[in-house]
Amino acid sequence: MGKGKQSGRGGKGQTARSGVRIKGFEGGQMPLHRRLPKRGFNNIHALDLNEVNIGRVQQAIDAGKLDAKKPVTEAALVEAGILSRVRDGVKVLGTGELKSKLVFEVFGATKSAIAAIEKLGGSVKKLAPEATASA
Repeated sequence: MGKGKQSGRGGKGQTARSGVRIKGFEGGQMPLHRRLPKRGFNNIHALDLNEVNIGRVQQAIDAGKLDAKKPVTEAALVEAGILSRVRDGVKVLGTGELKSKLVFEVFGATKSAIAAIEKLGGSVKKLAPEATASA
């Protein structure tokens, strides 16, 4: 009861109609989304990489989830439960300690990670295209 005349919609006009309310309209005042400055940009070519520390890879080997004799690839890391899903590639980071000789086949690796892997006799095969220095 109590829904007579305009049925609780207030007066007549646009606001009484269904589905035509102006989103973000502030009664003629400049709306908030137009008052605030624009910042930065969204790079549509940016790659969404998974990042893995060598210490986390060693933990998986110690737990028996990763085979040290096989190459460490994206698929192997997902299977071992280190990564939840494959994105645009895997980048190996140098945090942690590595005790096993491993062969990595990944998108990229930091200098510290490559140094730690090669110190134990392992190798890193980068699947990413090499960045060329332009003059």
